[in-house]
Amino acid sequence: MTLIVRDLRIEDRGDVERFAHVRHLALPYVLWTAEAIRHSLTGTAPAARRRALVAEEDGEVIGTSQVALLHDSPEPGQGYLNVYVHPERLGRGAGTGLVRASEEHLIAHGATKLFSWVLDTPADRAFAERHGYRSGRTAHFLRLDLTAAALPPLQPPPPGVELRTLADFANDPRPLFALDAETTSDEPSDVDTELADYEAWLRSTWEHPSLDRELSTVAVVDGRPAAFTVAHTDGSTRYASGMTGTARAFRGRGLAKLAKNASLHRARAAGLTEALTGNDSGNGPMLAVNQWFGYEIRATEVRYVRELG
Repeated sequence: MTLIVRDLRIEDRGDVERFAHVRHLALPYVLWTAEAIRHSLTGTAPAARRRALVAEEDGEVIGTSQVALLHDSPEPGQGYLNVYVHPERLGRGAGTGLVRASEEHLIAHGATKLFSWVLDTPADRAFAERHGYRSGRTAHFLRLDLTAAALPPLQPPPPGVELRTLADFANDPRPLFALDAETTSDEPSDVDTELADYEAWLRSTWEHPSLDRELSTVAVVDGRPAAFTVAHTDGSTRYASGMTGTARAFRGRGLAKLAKNASLHRARAAGLTEALTGNDSGNGPMLAVNQWFGYEIRATEVRYVRELG
């Protein structure tokens, strides 16, 4: 059998769909679509040096890697590689080949600290540790069955609060950029992130092909976006939360709950049947919100890091 590692052919829809299929098999609690994968490669800043790699065995794609520099961080020299292999094609060298090629790419572009998310299983942990990575923080994948969930009843917004959709900001999304930048900077993470480039945000976030602007919901207080939940959909029955957060000045008022509840109710009314999200295990407030809605933890991943030199 012949195994090769190569770049994903982003202009070949079939190749991208095979990449998405392997990702879905390995990580079913994330929304994978060919359009979103292609956008991740073409819609991000060149400074990210982003690549997608596949491991191919006798013409079959059996492994995948997403690789990039963390260019939004004020600390230089950081990068990530997330490697996932078809669950029925493990032990054939695909993972090792992808790690090697991904690391070579990042190191060639100045990375000295490498991060990787790894599923919290003995085999996956052992694989990361054999390649020189040490474990760090954890995060959870959560799922909600919208067909059976007893969502909290819809509540009218309190005085001075209005619920809008992202579509209402189509002419000027800059206030949402400011809100996203503030909430992203406060998320628990190994890496500090600064969203400072509005044009890059428009390309990577606002123009994301999975973004559903009608289901994404914003709580507006006295004309100012104060909290929001971003909804991605797969064009069929699956819904995923891209980001939920509240500006610092408005926290503790239940605005994120209000926005997310409205979004989930509309998603169910639109025929969506499954809602997905993820939470850092240290983000107690957001984890509590999601469990209040009825989300259940379905898997856990571990952030591994390797420091070079």
